Amino acid sequence: MGLMELTAVELSRKIKERETSAPEAVREALDAIQEKDGRIGAFVTVDRERALEEAEQAQRRIEAGMACGPLAGAPIAVKDNICTEGMRTACGSRMLSDFIPSYSAQAVKNLKAAGAILIGKTNMDEFAMGSTTETSYFGATKNPWDEKRVPGGSSGGSCAAVAAEECPCALGSDTGGSIRQPSSFCGVTGVKPTYGTVSRYGLVAYGSSLEQIGPIAKDVTDCAAILETISSYDEKDATSIRRQDLDFTAALVDDVKGLKIGIPKNYFGEGADLDVAEAVLAAAKKLEGKGAVLKEFDISLTEYAVPAYYVIACAEASSNLARFDGVKYGYRARQYEGLHDMYKKSRSEGFGAEVKRRILLGSFALSSGHYDAYYLKALRVKALIRQELDAAFADYDVILSPAAPRTAPKLGESLNDPLKMYLGDVYTVSANLAGLPAICLPCGLGQNGMPIGLQLMGDCFQEKKILRAAYAYEKTRPYLKSPSAWDELGSGRSRYDEQRI
Repeated sequence: MGLMELTAVELSRKIKERETSAPEAVREALDAIQEKDGRIGAFVTVDRERALEEAEQAQRRIEAGMACGPLAGAPIAVKDNICTEGMRTACGSRMLSDFIPSYSAQAVKNLKAAGAILIGKTNMDEFAMGSTTETSYFGATKNPWDEKRVPGGSSGGSCAAVAAEECPCALGSDTGGSIRQPSSFCGVTGVKPTYGTVSRYGLVAYGSSLEQIGPIAKDVTDCAAILETISSYDEKDATSIRRQDLDFTAALVDDVKGLKIGIPKNYFGEGADLDVAEAVLAAAKKLEGKGAVLKEFDISLTEYAVPAYYVIACAEASSNLARFDGVKYGYRARQYEGLHDMYKKSRSEGFGAEVKRRILLGSFALSSGHYDAYYLKALRVKALIRQELDAAFADYDVILSPAAPRTAPKLGESLNDPLKMYLGDVYTVSANLAGLPAICLPCGLGQNGMPIGLQLMGDCFQEKKILRAAYAYEKTRPYLKSPSAWDELGSGRSRYDEQRI
């Protein structure tokens, strides 16, 4: 078994037990990137020399007993909108294609302090605006399961890198499902934590009130270990929350007896493909078989979640991206006449079509005469969605649903129909609007042989409940990286026998 077939926790354990070393692990990751990434396109920046140097330093710390955590010595990739000192952070955009930060995000600092080794930056939809990782200035990322299909987005590069076994784990960011949806498409596990749990310092802003950094890995154990490492109070982030319950790995127990799981009936109607609904409900049945209590209920505001999300996110993007004007840093047009012409040409040439579309939508929603009709109304809907979820969590510990209504589409399909791409976020955006934690993990394959993701959402600060439920479900099947492995398990492309509850 190659080192990149291991989880990050398993790899770190082998390093600490002297069965291998951090430099050897990093070299294998870098070799895997060199071998595979020409086809996949998961990475936009790789610094081999720096990674090997950090691996040697980490190895010395491990041997001295100074790095004993569950990630010590493990290589990790970071999404291209998370700042890394001395390493390019381009946000998948021409606008920042030569930007090298002078500081690292707090989440990256926490990982390095724990002995993890940064090997590179992963591709993403430009400024995290997209659901396919096709809007990147550096080109599209391919899904390792089928290179004719998208990996999802906007954290598609991170998810593809883990699925292709170019690295054992990665960081992504989630504004409306940007960790969970590509995790579903790529057959990996990803967590969006409660808003404020992980510092946003060093995360290039898209929708400031919605986004969170989170882990992407092969299994729930890795995700819990990474989340425990990157979570901390940070005075540099005004939205950071001081929490005492950050021992997320303590939730990794195979016990869901009495856990009350709510299943939204309207999430399994016309919007979800039949094979997706069947796989997710089969997963619910397995949790019920372990003692969980399942009950259906209605979430009435689902149809309003996507429009409310896009109005708020685009409005915040319009404000956040105003700083990229060609003056202080970032792309500047070569030919212009005067200051205003420089602004116009720099932004016109520096931003891609999807980013321009969302800036225009946001500027329109914030403009005089439309602010009350769109932006304020969206904020009211956001508050109502939060109230509805508060009422649901008074009755249930966890809400179970698909992460995405379908499996990964083919390259090019979504860009031809942006509205359909936006509606693909229907199951994930509510967690961001309400600031709640959610996890996605694989639960089967669709009729086309592509992975299907199960989403478990919890109440505010209840990451441990969703991790416990996810871990218990994961114990019913191993991590499977290919269609043939699912077929050998007997839960591949055939219909599920379980009836709807």
